[in-house]
Amino acid sequence: MFGNLSELPDSLFEFFSGNDLPSKQHEAMMLLTVTEDLWPHSAMVSVGEIVAVDRQHLRIMMWPGTTTTTNLLRTGRATLVVVHGGKVYYAWLSVEALPQRQTANNNLTRFSATIEGIREDVAKYADIMSGVQIQLKDQDDVLTRWKRTVEDALID
Repeated sequence: MFGNLSELPDSLFEFFSGNDLPSKQHEAMMLLTVTEDLWPHSAMVSVGEIVAVDRQHLRIMMWPGTTTTTNLLRTGRATLVVVHGGKVYYAWLSVEALPQRQTANNNLTRFSATIEGIREDVAKYADIMSGVQIQLKDQDDVLTRWKRTVEDALID
C-alpha cells in the first residue's frame, strides 16, 4: 500500500526489540500525527516508547493527555520517521488504543500499531549520517523507566 517495504527490515526489528536500551539511548525519532484542525504535529519518541512485537506490529507508549496521544486516539494513524543505518525510514501506522493494565509500571497510554507500509529512503548524492540525537539528563533513571515501559508495552 505505502512504500517499498511491508514490514520491518532486520536492522529496524532489532532496533525496536526493547533490548540493549543503553546503547540506543541517544537515538530519537519523529512520530507524526495530524491535529483536529488538520495541522501536522510531530513528537520526538525513543526506543523506550516503541517496541516491536513482530515485524508488522509495534507497541507505542505515550503520555496521556498530550497532543500526540489525542491525535492517535482520534485518527488511529501516524507516520514514524526513523534515521537508522544510513537510511531514512517512513513507516505508515494504523494504531488503536490498548487497555491499561492494573499491573503496569506507569500510567502511559498503550497503543498497538500495525505497519501499513514503509518507505526506505537513501540519498544517491550524500550519506545520511544521523537523525535526531539526544543526551539523557538522568541516564540511570530514564533507562530504568524505559525498561519498565517496554515491559508494559508487551503485556497482553
